[in-house]
Amino acid sequence: MENGAVYSPTTEEDPGPARGARSGLAAYFVFGRLQWYRRLLKGLQLLLSLLAFICEEVVSQCTLCGGLYFFEFVSCSAFLLSLLMLIVYCTPVYNRIDAVKVKSSDFYITLGTGCVFLLASIIFVSTHDRTSAEFAAIVFGFIASFMFLFDFVAMLCEKRQESQLRKSENTTRVEALTEPLNA
Repeated sequence: MENGAVYSPTTEEDPGPARGARSGLAAYFVFGRLQWYRRLLKGLQLLLSLLAFICEEVVSQCTLCGGLYFFEFVSCSAFLLSLLMLIVYCTPVYNRIDAVKVKSSDFYITLGTGCVFLLASIIFVSTHDRTSAEFAAIVFGFIASFMFLFDFVAMLCEKRQESQLRKSENTTRVEALTEPLNA
């Protein structure tokens, strides 16, 4: 017997990249843990805070540099924190950490970052030298801070829906427990 005749009915050709499972780095990323609008908000937070940081770094001189330096720190921190949260949500790290702790951390990080970014943008507006790079940084800073605050509001609405759902489950259980067993 020939080897080809023996193995041909039971073996399959190499599926190639189109038919097989995801490979490489793509196998580690899962985007389904967040709803589409939360993924969009997280991506916009990441992009806008990076653009604010880049535009601020282009500024070559300043007269009142305190606002610029504070904005620089906050925009860089916002970028790194939003990158961290995206990495946690989209990689297997999420499975190793308690999901409740991840959501709670995201809730408070998003609120704090949004408020501090808004404050840094307001301070930078009052201390800037009116160059085009500063205007661009301020615009991206305000938009990014609003994206953080919109994400916080979205998480707050999700928490309220979950608590209302739990309340409705608890009321049905209480009613069922008060019924007599012999009825």
